[in-house]
Amino acid sequence: MRIGELAARTGVSIRSLRYYEEQGLLTSTRSAGGQRHYTDYEVERVAFIQRMYAGGLSSRTILETLPCVDSPSDENSDAAIERMAQERDRLSAHIEELQHTRDALDALMAAAQAYRDARQANGSATAASVV
Repeated sequence: MRIGELAARTGVSIRSLRYYEEQGLLTSTRSAGGQRHYTDYEVERVAFIQRMYAGGLSSRTILETLPCVDSPSDENSDAAIERMAQERDRLSAHIEELQHTRDALDALMAAAQAYRDARQANGSATAASVV
């Protein structure tokens, strides 16, 4: 498939796909006319790259993980595995912070709703006692 089709299938801009290729994250073959051609495998690769970017990983870090993605083996460097562990720990800490923020919002919403409910109950009681 050509770059436009890969962009359409992945929802990623052509410019981003070219950037991924410049960074060594994505590969293509070239036609005699110089057009990039990709296989269905690159659709999965782009999805992986997007997930890693969404998690805050840099293109350099993603590049370091690709040997483990492409062919997990004993030859994968200890440094790459350590780097992945560091990123996982960073993501875990960020998830924990997000959960605390969500819990704080839940508590604020519950307090606001309890206040509203109490005001409505008091307002109804006051209106009923006036009649």
